[in-house]
Amino acid sequence: MSSFENPEDAKLATLASATLKRSGAQQAAALRDTTGRTYVAINIETNSLQLNALEAVFTVALASQITGIESVVYTGEITAPTQLIREYAPRASIFYLSSNGNIVAL
Repeated sequence: MSSFENPEDAKLATLASATLKRSGAQQAAALRDTTGRTYVAINIETNSLQLNALEAVFTVALASQITGIESVVYTGEITAPTQLIREYAPRASIFYLSSNGNIVAL
């Protein structure tokens, strides 16, 4: 896949990429809920807490009391498992954006 079918997913890719570049983190993710609100997060690694970017953005979105997820795009290291998103929102679109711009639907 070389581009997103939904232009709103392209916006998530831009948010995730810009957050990754700005933060210098290993991963970044952007999530759109079912009301159209967006959330971004990076991976978190401290002595007492470790979250990949998908876990972090999901946590931020849940803290904002989302009722559903439409789409998530993450970039950086590909090691983030998608199970957490799938359990909460089985129909959500999940994409990985590689550093060379390739888009993989997960």
